[in-house]
Amino acid sequence: MAKRPLSLSKVYTLLESGAVIMVTTAYKGKSNIMTMSWHTMMDFEPPFVGFVMSDRNYSFGLLRKSRECGINIPTVEIAEKAVACGRIHGGKINKFEKFGLTPGISSIIGVPLIEECYASFECRVADTKMVNKYGFFVVEVVKAWIDKAIKNPQTLHHLGGNNFMVAGKRIQIKSPK
Repeated sequence: MAKRPLSLSKVYTLLESGAVIMVTTAYKGKSNIMTMSWHTMMDFEPPFVGFVMSDRNYSFGLLRKSRECGINIPTVEIAEKAVACGRIHGGKINKFEKFGLTPGISSIIGVPLIEECYASFECRVADTKMVNKYGFFVVEVVKAWIDKAIKNPQTLHHLGGNNFMVAGKRIQIKSPK
């Protein structure tokens, strides 16, 4: 196998293939949707998720003040809306209205979820130690919702720039005993 050098600026395009998520935030009557793919599972039970959010994003201030957010997982059916939500600033527009998305009611937190998404998680900020330096939030999922009618969701995965892939065929590999 003949490998060639890869630009360091392209490393993330090989590692960052987690599902695209739409993070919803709200504070004092203002809400926003921010699309992102920079997230990671931190623990399983209870579930903790870490993600990077720049302080230049409108959602950053809403999340920092409310300490709550929704993590919503879109599928290919709303791919264009998901990407568009991530490409415009939410400070002056209501993205729910602009993109025809339905704000869903949360049962525990005060942040809307996105009804059109395959799954939604209600989250509370659990750790902010790395927020000032890296914009890295750790949230705990306190309630999870899923549309069980969707058997094989075609989730989006960002590969950098305008490039995405859609989740494909699922396989199972048994662990050795």
